Amino acid sequence: MDNTNPDEYEWDVPAEWMTPVDDDILELMTENHIFDPDHIEEEDVCRAPDAAYRCRELAKRGLLKKQAIGMYDITELGEQYLAGEIDPTELEADDE
Repeated sequence: MDNTNPDEYEWDVPAEWMTPVDDDILELMTENHIFDPDHIEEEDVCRAPDAAYRCRELAKRGLLKKQAIGMYDITELGEQYLAGEIDPTELEADDE
């Protein structure tokens, strides 16, 4: 029997505000222009409602840009993050 408490599990993420799926979402955004959460679910990254929430969070940090309702594209900052040029712990959230 596994006694691991999921609340005690440490995710391998570069910043406390991030989730493991964020890098996958950003990488997917580099392959195609302007994605919506349904496309992210179709690519088996995560469920569309989760993708929608994560896209909003990534947009608050400047890594994605909202193009229209529910449609996002990666920003130059997002591409710099994926290239290892940006420390995500230093990104401040824009309060909307």
